[in-house]
Amino acid sequence: MTSLPGIEGRHNMCAASARTLVIIPAHNEARNLGKVLAEVADLKLPLDVLVVDDYSTDETASVAVQMGARVLSLPCNLGYGGAVQSGFRYAVHYHYDFGVIMDADGQHAASSIPELLRVVQKGKADVALGSRFLGRMDYRTSFVKRVGMAFFSQVVSRITGQRISDATSGFQAMNREVMAFFAADNYPVDFPDADTILLLHFAGFRLQEVPVVMRERLSGVSMHSSWKPIYYIAKMFLSIFVVLLRQKTHRNAVRPSEMSRPLSGGA
Repeated sequence: MTSLPGIEGRHNMCAASARTLVIIPAHNEARNLGKVLAEVADLKLPLDVLVVDDYSTDETASVAVQMGARVLSLPCNLGYGGAVQSGFRYAVHYHYDFGVIMDADGQHAASSIPELLRVVQKGKADVALGSRFLGRMDYRTSFVKRVGMAFFSQVVSRITGQRISDATSGFQAMNREVMAFFAADNYPVDFPDADTILLLHFAGFRLQEVPVVMRERLSGVSMHSSWKPIYYIAKMFLSIFVVLLRQKTHRNAVRPSEMSRPLSGGA
């Protein structure tokens, strides 16, 4: 198991020794995680894999260890956003140059990782957003979720002036500056989706969508099941409103490369 001490800044590394971390937040995903980690391993790429165990009550951490992943075990349940941000803090502390976020439930096809990484590693964008609508969505979703995804994609596209087809995708790759930006308390703790795209836009980061494959989760119940999509839509409305109110602050935010103080806190 890994405990994360205080993060002490960033470290420049040459391109030849660039390091990439796959961040997988997981809460009670023992039944799915092994297959996800096996898919990542089958890519045979020089990737480190970090499973952020969000206070699971099943064997999530044990499965991760057995599959050779690094494990960051949280002392309490922080939720999806908190778990992902803990992964960013780990990446910044250990000087990773690139990061990939993917789900532990099997929804995100690991075969799409190389194309996501190619965009950021070649400097075409700071963040590569995986789009199921430009790629392939191998499952059906509820009417409420479809409406929400379409609506928020339209909102984000209008505000950014850039067509975003899948504003709610959590399958992403990014460079170290973006990870440092989100590690410094700029990341939502609940449902980081459309609001984070706006945060990145106002902070001056470059975004590019990449076609990916998304599937039905392998087993278990989605965090967006039952009445939760309605709650998600209401919460996202509020979060986007807050981001818009603070857009001037984000535009004038100090870029991570200019930070001189350590990032506070830990997992």
